[in-house]
Amino acid sequence: MYRGTKIRPFEEKVWLSSPTMHGDELKYIQRAYETNWMSTVGENIDEVERQIAKKIGVKYAVALSSGTAALHLAVKLAGVKPKEKVFCSDMTFDATVNPVVYEGGIPIFIDTEYDTWNMDPVALEKAFEIYPDVRTVVIAHLYGTPGKIDEIKAVCDKYGAIIIEDAAESLGATYKGQETGSFGSFNCISFNGNKIITGSAGGCLLTNDLEVAEKVRKWSTQARENANWYQHEELGYNYRMSNVIAGVVRGQIPYLEEHIAAKKKIYDRYKEGLEGLPVSMNPFDSKNSNPNFWISCIIIDKEAMCPHVRGECNALYNAEKGKSCPTEILDVLHALNAEGRPIWKPMHMQPIYRMNPFVTMNGNGRARTNAYIYGKSIDVGMDIFDRGLCLPSDNKMNTIVQDKIIEVVKACFK
Repeated sequence: MYRGTKIRPFEEKVWLSSPTMHGDELKYIQRAYETNWMSTVGENIDEVERQIAKKIGVKYAVALSSGTAALHLAVKLAGVKPKEKVFCSDMTFDATVNPVVYEGGIPIFIDTEYDTWNMDPVALEKAFEIYPDVRTVVIAHLYGTPGKIDEIKAVCDKYGAIIIEDAAESLGATYKGQETGSFGSFNCISFNGNKIITGSAGGCLLTNDLEVAEKVRKWSTQARENANWYQHEELGYNYRMSNVIAGVVRGQIPYLEEHIAAKKKIYDRYKEGLEGLPVSMNPFDSKNSNPNFWISCIIIDKEAMCPHVRGECNALYNAEKGKSCPTEILDVLHALNAEGRPIWKPMHMQPIYRMNPFVTMNGNGRARTNAYIYGKSIDVGMDIFDRGLCLPSDNKMNTIVQDKIIEVVKACFK
């Protein structure tokens, strides 16, 4: 019983977003096995590259071992040098940012905006006024929702900067009818185990430039030169996707739209079921964008937040009648055998990046550029992290299970 409501634990674990397999994957894995193409060449890889390029609307896709590998090679393609400053989305997973540091660059974090929970183009322009020599901007589309792409591109064009697009979470999402993963100079997607389609691992770098595609293929196979022996003239990496992993991805691609439709139903059902509570769903620009609805999230109204505080690894809260907080809801879900998550903790709050420059408009038009000092400021990303959480969004979750999760959330506000 919780706050007077009888809620029994789920018999089977309810996941945040687990792989949804269909059987075709086994057919292509078996083909790799039977033909003995088990390494980083083969029909499955060729087909993944062809089909993904066609889906996204780019000329070339290069299949790699992970989305992070794609981002790393994108940073290399951008020519980022040691000590060079790079603007990056602040509220994201750290895989968006770490590749900048791999090449010795210095991430400068750009705060989030409330409309889409993505990079704020106003803060980005302010950042260029402060750091006019920056040449590269890394943007992510959070939880499958496209950011304000036109506005971000306009700012980057004004200052002569290129965009690296991290579409790891947004495969299949569109902005003004164009697929995410096609807007930057170098674009990256992921097939990690929890993504909208999966290979258990893997990713792609997307480009319209044949020379770029060939460079990535070379770098990702240890930069071997075209010689009869092993000749190496530059640094390379073991980043190519295996033909076995590609078999899983190949089997998943035909089901992308089906997965997106299932995720949208989950989002819509949460939105309808939670109506009347002091919460709102993760937002998107319904006029210009179609998300893939990868993860359904909520943010609690400020006046409905009970007292809570987070340390580096722990959190505490005081329950209050009619109020709740992310920690309470997540604790109850966990106790009932369901998986929820906090919103991505912004990069400028992370211990590893806490002293990096950070540019925010604080949601009120006033700029702040100092490094983050814990607990001293509420910026947009920090505010969303403070009040938001990710709900179970597994597309195998039936309506009975989801309705029960809705009741769990309601119970937390009794």
